[in-house]
Amino acid sequence: MDRRDTLLALVALGAAPLVATAQQPTTPLIGYLSARSPDDSAYLVAAFRRGLGESGFVEGKNLTIEYRWARGQYDRLPALATELVRRPIAILVSTGGEPAALAAKSVTSTIPIVFTIGGDPIKLGLVASYNRPGGNATGINILTNTLEAKRLGLLHELVPQATTIGFLLNSNNPPAERQLQDAQEAVRTLGLRLDVMRASTDREIDAAFKAVVQRRILALSMAAGPFFDTRREKLVTLAARHAVPTMYHFREYAVAGGLVSYGIDLPDAYRQAGVYAARILKGAKPSDLPVMQPTKFELVINLKTAKALGIKFPQSVLVQAGEVIQ
Repeated sequence: MDRRDTLLALVALGAAPLVATAQQPTTPLIGYLSARSPDDSAYLVAAFRRGLGESGFVEGKNLTIEYRWARGQYDRLPALATELVRRPIAILVSTGGEPAALAAKSVTSTIPIVFTIGGDPIKLGLVASYNRPGGNATGINILTNTLEAKRLGLLHELVPQATTIGFLLNSNNPPAERQLQDAQEAVRTLGLRLDVMRASTDREIDAAFKAVVQRRILALSMAAGPFFDTRREKLVTLAARHAVPTMYHFREYAVAGGLVSYGIDLPDAYRQAGVYAARILKGAKPSDLPVMQPTKFELVINLKTAKALGIKFPQSVLVQAGEVIQ
């Protein structure tokens, strides 16, 4: 081999890895934005990954996920969403309710968005319609914020002697006023009075429970919201300490020791978000994916907590229970 042939061979050997690298597929990157915190969301992230896995996408293998957590501080979400869209993400997944979805929508009109929210995405301006979203966003409406009236009715059956029901609300949550209107209409129908307490910080949560005691409120309903979800243990502990029967919106509260909850199968909604994200990675457009809604709702009661509070569940409530925690 002469000098010229030797040089050509060396060049070829040096170029081969560059060609091979250029031909390797790029691992897709998902931006995951949540109004909640990683501590209270591990089981939900696992469900999201299961949904991705149904289509063969596995984090760390052929998929990368970059996470941002607001930890219940909604004002952080726009900056966190901006950080994610500056990365080469293929999809922006927003979880933990309306605050995250609205922040995601505010920073991009082109990157596909998959959301999980508790209210009406049409009224929020996220989609044009349920069947044909029409833009860059779609997802799951978990209906959490529309179930306040149902929860109040169940709480009234459970504590019929309570002529006034406390309602703990986070005014910083975008659907808060709609939640309040629904709750007020519900108690009027029941012939009751609603005592509203507002909390968007730990100190305000403490103050709200002090007010419950001072005003001798016999029953309390928690308005759904991601800030409260990040404070689940604190809320359940305070309700037990002050011996106030409390209605919650997710099963996880009852499992943690809360008296009763009524809502959807939340992990399954997150799994569905993973399914939608996978479909988009495979080429589907958000505008063609209908906004999903759950059809199954579950009443979960904690008999151990009921015994501690001296409450006996009436048969009218027991027959509706999908799960009883002994």
